[in-house]
Formats: sequence, C-alpha cells, structure tokens
Amino acid sequence: MLNKFRIASIVTFLYCFTLIAQEEDSKKKQLPKEALQDSIVKVNNASNPLSPAKAAFYSAILPGLGQAYNKKYWKIPLVYGAIGTGVFFYVNNNKEYNRYRDAYKSRLAGFTNDEFYFDSQGNQLTTPRVTTQGLERAQKFYRKNKEVSLLVTLGLYALNIIDANVDAHLLQYNVDENLSLAPHYKINELDASSSVGLTLNLKF
Repeated sequence: MLNKFRIASIVTFLYCFTLIAQEEDSKKKQLPKEALQDSIVKVNNASNPLSPAKAAFYSAILPGLGQAYNKKYWKIPLVYGAIGTGVFFYVNNNKEYNRYRDAYKSRLAGFTNDEFYFDSQGNQLTTPRVTTQGLERAQKFYRKNKEVSLLVTLGLYALNIIDANVDAHLLQYNVDENLSLAPHYKINELDASSSVGLTLNLKF
C-alpha cells in the first residue's frame, strides 16, 4: 500500500513538472523573437523641454539664429530675405514721405525753391511740377505705405520667432523607422466585405 502511494506521488509530481515545462515552452513560442534576446534600447534623440524656448529666444535676439540652433540652415536666407524686403520698403517709403513733407513745409513758409520747382536739368520753373494739393496726397500715400511696411516687417520678425519655436518642438517627435502609422484596406474573404483602418507598427 505504501509503495503504491509513493509511486502515485512520483507519477503525479512528474506529471505536474511536465505540465509546467510545456506551459513555459508555449509561452516562449508566443513571445516574439526579439523579446527572447537581450537588447539595449537606444534613444536616438533625447527630448529637451527647454529647446523650443531657446530657439525662440535666439531668434528674438538675432533673426535666423534660432533656425541655426535647430540646424535648419537653409531657412536663414529666407528669413533675412523676407525681413530685408520689409525693411527696404519701409526705408524707401519713409524717404519719399520726407521728400514731399519737406517740400510741403517749404511751400507753407512761402518759399518757391523746393525740388519740384526745378526741372531735370535744374532750371527754375514758373509753376511747380507737383502742386501743393499733390504734395498733401503724396504725404498721405507714402505715410500709409510706410506704416504698412513697418507692420509687415514686424510680422515677419514675429514669424521668424514662431518658426524657430515650432521647428524645435517638431524635432523632438520620434519619427524614425521603428515607429510608423499607415492606413490599410482589407477585404474579408468570407462575406466579401471591406474594412478600412489604421495600422500602427512599433519595433523595439
């Protein structure tokens, strides 16, 4: 009787051990191959929360410096071209405004020696090339253009700061080959129905 109990105990123990070994083998088979190997996860670009603020600060100090900080060097000529164009139009409109304003002040003072009283060869004219009313209209026109040019230049300067800040934010997103999101279209072979969805692939 005792021998039968011992034999039954040994058989039961071996049976349980066999079940545990089979369960571990099945778990190993379910795991992907990559999970069974020791690996080190390498972070390509560590996230820096202060990077966008730095890029915006650099662009505020000197336009284009934030783009250089983000290593987007090809944007620097665009920044200077845009802001330089705005500055050019502002300076040109301001110069023309001052011309007509000085001539208008001279007319109001009773003088007839402003630049519009002379022809292209420098000869004195009896009637000016631009009337006093024309000087008033020209002042309004160039003053308006000067203000618009200033607003556009300030807007481009602010856009330069925003661009550097947004670029620095986008550089911190993980867009490597191990992470992808793509749409998929599948046809069910049983009932010929179709389905549309998104597939997320994540490799470790």
